[in-house]
Amino acid sequence: MPFILKVVLSSLIILAASELGKKHVWAGAILASLPMTSILVLSWLHVETGDASRVAEMSRGIFWGVLPSLLFFIVLPALLKRGVSYWPALAASMIVMSAGYALYVKILHTFRIPL
Repeated sequence: MPFILKVVLSSLIILAASELGKKHVWAGAILASLPMTSILVLSWLHVETGDASRVAEMSRGIFWGVLPSLLFFIVLPALLKRGVSYWPALAASMIVMSAGYALYVKILHTFRIPL
């Protein structure tokens, strides 16, 4: 699939979630909460390689990667509700999420769970 087509389609989905969120926060949140990035990545991988085992492996990796990312969605609203301004709250949430990923990778390696 041509690179520019992938960029345009991916951008349109992100734009749709952003614009929808301006009018109806709940609808934008639902669209944004869908695993759009994962669906797009898996679809592009399938279209470009046709390798089902590679798609399955990527899907399994995405599953393991989702869990620590949830920290971001816990920390960000908590900080914003406490009056922390957006940019510092965003940065802190990303730092906590990154630390969660680092710890998570160590735990997975300790128990010999493949990423």
